[in-house]
Amino acid sequence: MQPKNMMTAMVLRQPGQPLVLEERPLPEPGPGEVRLRVLACAVCRTDLHVVDGELPHPALPLVPGHEIVGVVEAVGPGVSESMLGLKAGVGWLGHTCGHCDYCAADRENLCDSPGFTGYTRDGGFATHAIADADFCLPLPQDADPVHTAPLMCAGLIGWRALKAAGSGRDLGLYGFGAAAHLIAQVAIRQGRRVYAFTRPGDEQAQAFARSLGAVWAGGSDQQPPTHLDAAIIFAPVGELVPRALAAVRKGGRVVCGGIHMSDIPSFPYRLLWQERELVSVANLTRADGREFLELATREPLQVHTTTYPLDAANEALADLREGRLNGAAVLVP
Repeated sequence: MQPKNMMTAMVLRQPGQPLVLEERPLPEPGPGEVRLRVLACAVCRTDLHVVDGELPHPALPLVPGHEIVGVVEAVGPGVSESMLGLKAGVGWLGHTCGHCDYCAADRENLCDSPGFTGYTRDGGFATHAIADADFCLPLPQDADPVHTAPLMCAGLIGWRALKAAGSGRDLGLYGFGAAAHLIAQVAIRQGRRVYAFTRPGDEQAQAFARSLGAVWAGGSDQQPPTHLDAAIIFAPVGELVPRALAAVRKGGRVVCGGIHMSDIPSFPYRLLWQERELVSVANLTRADGREFLELATREPLQVHTTTYPLDAANEALADLREGRLNGAAVLVP
């Protein structure tokens, strides 16, 4: 049995190396912070980018994980004790400065001095986590931790990307993983037609997409049966950008939804011409979180998960890296 003043965490000591299971002293929350007992933490592709060294300068040694559902068990100075016992979610954006031009313009996702959970500060691959109280999103007390954890990034960034895609009816989703399987359901409820693009030959993922209501599913090397109004690229593969541009109609939009992508190859200007647009989304805002979680509470989504014990975090990362998952991986301490 773990001593009350200790916690367990999976720690990244060097990018490219497996996470290490460690016992650590239980941290005390500082001013404006809370400590959560982690109930579940989903595994995101961004965690892979951090662990594999594709995102520079992580705060080593680091506890990854930024799709956290937990219960507040301690509060720091300046935080109301009414938060004790609150079930809350913590996502990627864990802190902002509050005073730069972007924060002042209600664009905190572009803050000049942000803090990122599981990247610049310890995250949720652990039994406990510290978070800014102002960046904890309240959850219903009866919310299922495993099914809610993937909403904290896959759902939220998918929601921001869907809004950026505009209101067109025919929507392509490139990379049918954790984010796409959630946002496909939202798009279908909005009356859109979803076209799912998977790794070539991944018939299991294509069948999964069709089971959720996609009108067409095929490999990312294929063209859809009709031109799309918009496409969202969740897979971190730069060569999908010209493919998606070729798939959208005149005036269509391609949204890059990831934090990292391999280099985009050169492509002829004709793919962009005729007022096609190529945009990206970055991080998310707390307003995005409140908006999406309210939607998901009002109209619950089918969240497909595979659970792993905390000490199997490396296995979960490997399964995600190799495309062996339908839906999301979730660690349960």
